[in-house]
Amino acid sequence: MNHDTHQTAPTNYVEANGIRFAYRRFGNPQGVPLVMNIHFTGTMDHWDPAVTDGLAQNREVILFNNAGISSSSGTVPESIEEMAANAAAFIDALRLKQVDVLGFSMGGLIAQELAIARPQLVRRLILVGTGPRSGEGMASLTPEAQDIFGASYDEPDHLWLRVHFAPSATSQAAGRAFLERFRLRQENRDPAANDQVAPAQLAALAKWGAQRENPYAYLEAIGQPTLVINGDNDVIIYSINSWILQQHIPDAQLILYPDANHGSLYQYPERFVTHVDQFLSEVTARS
Repeated sequence: MNHDTHQTAPTNYVEANGIRFAYRRFGNPQGVPLVMNIHFTGTMDHWDPAVTDGLAQNREVILFNNAGISSSSGTVPESIEEMAANAAAFIDALRLKQVDVLGFSMGGLIAQELAIARPQLVRRLILVGTGPRSGEGMASLTPEAQDIFGASYDEPDHLWLRVHFAPSATSQAAGRAFLERFRLRQENRDPAANDQVAPAQLAALAKWGAQRENPYAYLEAIGQPTLVINGDNDVIIYSINSWILQQHIPDAQLILYPDANHGSLYQYPERFVTHVDQFLSEVTARS
């Protein structure tokens, strides 16, 4: 058992595709590792320790910064497919033969592409707060997201409370608890993403969300057992997109958390860990 936690795991580096990837790994080394892909402009320190440490009780958790993000070198590609290729190169550089993959928000787009491109590498797939190509409201930022990101805030925390949590008192209280956990790691935190990251990621998101003919057919190529989780009122990537994923991925199940926005896993970390644990421990013909 690796006794490091989200707060104490050292940042390590590995080279692949001409990129020096920053990563952290911790948890129970038994079984299949879980590789986690973060949201738009996020770094390893944007994960909730209640989620990562909870998941690490029964498996090794691997966090990383993709190309051009924070402490990783290189540049951010302007396509989700290239981001997924870089993620695959990173996993190969760790000499892992099989992994489970979790993707949150934009990370969920990368996770889909990775599962399709490398079906033997990815055993099981978890898609959180994300959507399909040409999904509802995904051609650009939703009006709600534009309002949130375009507003002025007396404290930066208020932006995260609006992005990830619902307006109710209960959800906002859960958000404030998340922000306290978010800061638990005091040493060797990742630097923030630089100014070149957001424009490149927005370009990739625009290509992904652009309308096309028969847009959801590609989801039939995801053969892995898949768990889709979201809040019931996600205003960043509309919750209907989670239902679309579940309807078109052959072996997918869907869970919607109540009174929850984009960061449902941060609002219900214990429930989320329980659901993911159950899903990853199921015995099927594939696993």
